[in-house]
Amino acid sequence: MARARQSSNRTQRSPERRNRASDEQWLTGLHPVREALRARRRRLEGLILRAGRPRAELREITDLAQVLGVPIEEVEVEVLDRRVEGDWNHQGVALRVGPLPELSMAELLEVASGAPPGRRILALDGVEDPQNLGAVARVAESAGVLGMILTQRRAPALTPSVARASAGAIEWLPVARVSNLGRALAALQSRDYWILAAAPDAEGSLYEMKDRILTGNLVVVLGAEGKGLRPSILARADHRVGIPMRGRVDSLNVATAGAVLLYDLLRRSESAAPDPTGEL
Repeated sequence: MARARQSSNRTQRSPERRNRASDEQWLTGLHPVREALRARRRRLEGLILRAGRPRAELREITDLAQVLGVPIEEVEVEVLDRRVEGDWNHQGVALRVGPLPELSMAELLEVASGAPPGRRILALDGVEDPQNLGAVARVAESAGVLGMILTQRRAPALTPSVARASAGAIEWLPVARVSNLGRALAALQSRDYWILAAAPDAEGSLYEMKDRILTGNLVVVLGAEGKGLRPSILARADHRVGIPMRGRVDSLNVATAGAVLLYDLLRRSESAAPDPTGEL
């Protein structure tokens, strides 16, 4: 999977731009801190550990920080609480970082071009809650999505809350921010991507759709629970797909819907791939 990352902990890869979050942030929690150190797409300014925390639990984090030349400081828990401004879920570890860079559409397409056919890109329309965005990013990265498209309005900045909700997955997932989602989708269609819109009232069920439709290069578009996709975005879709609902509730949250869709697409693409062993 193609990744966009920095060449060092102090300099950003030139095509990437700053996001709308503040210039300096605190990442907290074992998973977000570890993934930020592993991905190296941010400025990495300093690591703070709670004094007395068992070192074995932090060995990978401290080893990474030492290799990257990130200063490490041990402080009492009260000092750590003050540094991270009351984030009581810090788990005894905090990393001072710069903002996570974002890409333009052209740069995201360049990243995706390094992957084989059957590429997946995720676009979100009106998903404004940072927790939902983080949860979706975690699903997308784990399902092999090459990048995510957000709008400049009606979408949150890539804050530490998003990083925490994604368990650090957002550190690996390239994100492009666009002013007009409809135009971005049109540009992707011109690059041989099919637009697949998740729509609860779609006539076609996910499980009824043929593999030949769902195994090409796809942009999966998800909307917020309750509001769904805007009509202008639905009109742009090549295919609309619904998730079968067999219970009494009539909707899923965006992260759950994304998991169902993206993992079904992953299953289809891997089933269609030839067996490298040559076995039937």
